[in-house]
Amino acid sequence: MRRADPEALGLLFTEAHTVKRFSAAPVGDDQLTEIWDLAKWPPTMFNVQPLRVLFVRTAEGFDRLLPHLTERNRAQSASAPVTAVLALDRDYHRHADRVVPHMPQLREYLEADEAERLELGRFSAALQAGYLILAIRAAGLHAGPMSGFDRDGLDREFFPDGRCTTLLVVNIGHPDGAGSWRERQARLHRDDVLRWA
Repeated sequence: MRRADPEALGLLFTEAHTVKRFSAAPVGDDQLTEIWDLAKWPPTMFNVQPLRVLFVRTAEGFDRLLPHLTERNRAQSASAPVTAVLALDRDYHRHADRVVPHMPQLREYLEADEAERLELGRFSAALQAGYLILAIRAAGLHAGPMSGFDRDGLDREFFPDGRCTTLLVVNIGHPDGAGSWRERQARLHRDDVLRWA
């Protein structure tokens, strides 16, 4: 496998920022599809792929979304051309026969053990959320992930059948000038994180 070049590493990791204020430059459906077509490839546990993505991009959609965000987050989403609501499909195991054909017993196992199904699903969906943020950056856009929202309110608004539950909200677009993000905050030193065995 080849190494990523320094420019790609900068785009994905070292030079990227969490954007708080977006320009009016549009984001097309083709770009959003490209983002998912990148994000779908990295691994999840057993390949279960439990993340579901709702792209809010119309005035009506934002009218439904914004009341469920904390007040400090509303302006960020209101400035974004697209906001993605990332959700866990609680019934993701229904696709197990298709995406995990080599484990025919998995669907039945997950059907019988809801606690295990949801734990595995949340972990894998969180992985996919991280992949999606990297895919947004790889597509030449910027991401602004946020946790300040009324989960139950968003679920009632956008997922009323109860099958999906919101995990994260991510604004997507182009930054509105140099003040669109904070200066990079400190990261823990490797001595604080790494251990060897």
